Amino acid sequence: MTAAIRPIAVVGPTASGKSDLGLSLAERLGGEIVNIDAMQQYRGMDIGTAKLPVEERRGIPHHQLDVLDVTETATVARYQESARADVEMIAARGAVPVIVGGSMMYVQSLLDDWSFPATDPDVRAKWEAVLAERGVAGVHEELTRVDPQAAATILPTDGRRMVRALEVVELTGRPFAASAPTIGEARWGTVILGVDRDTTELDERIELRTRLMFESGLVEEVESLVAAGLRDGVTAPRAIGYAQVLAAFDGEYDMAEARERTFIGTRRYVRRQRSWFRRDARVHWLDAAREDLVEVACSAVARGTVEEQ
Repeated sequence: MTAAIRPIAVVGPTASGKSDLGLSLAERLGGEIVNIDAMQQYRGMDIGTAKLPVEERRGIPHHQLDVLDVTETATVARYQESARADVEMIAARGAVPVIVGGSMMYVQSLLDDWSFPATDPDVRAKWEAVLAERGVAGVHEELTRVDPQAAATILPTDGRRMVRALEVVELTGRPFAASAPTIGEARWGTVILGVDRDTTELDERIELRTRLMFESGLVEEVESLVAAGLRDGVTAPRAIGYAQVLAAFDGEYDMAEARERTFIGTRRYVRRQRSWFRRDARVHWLDAAREDLVEVACSAVARGTVEEQ
């Protein structure tokens, strides 16, 4: 990493305005965007992930967008390796890496000291079979038996993460928490900006975004992705919005209910994002509703540089 260049991370809840701020900072500071939204890695998952169209990217290069097919599994380990290389390559060219998104573990993997335990396809397949046969309750029961702390801290609906925890415990013989990241100074001295809004305003923005997604072709997008193998994927079909539309295709409820469930699921995810990011004392929080948001953000970046010196 070039000594004079510090990356900037723009994090926070969905629909708060991260993309716009990231673009403005990249324009002003001579930067390039590194996506840190897990589902925006997928080709074709555009409407439901609120991925900026190419014509709205202001000519600024974007990295870690459209790097996976929907049949591929998105992993934090793959992202960490690839995105770290992107950040260092951008800085080596003399540009400022502007890291933008709200996928919590992806942020942590990029900015913190986090080494991932090895994976074993046979062990993983064993626990995925338990998930398929007995559901999330089954893997939660198994995790409670071998690692009660992990079972208590992982959301009981997050079957994939519980499968990973069971795999790690079996392979290492240690609790899942033993592989947790070390929190300290952010990697590369990254300045972390958090953007948020009043809860009522943010809920209104989520509702509007959800409505516009369905009106602008989300259902048709999911149909095309099903033809591309969406249902065969592990992570892509679980994305908020896509999972609800797939359920409507399967007759679990109608499309109006799918839209409502997408709104509720997004709002619930936003609460988790807030809780996660607010615990990080390194984040400089900004009110995204401010008219002078870009100027305030630039000042925060400058203060971060001064503090390091």
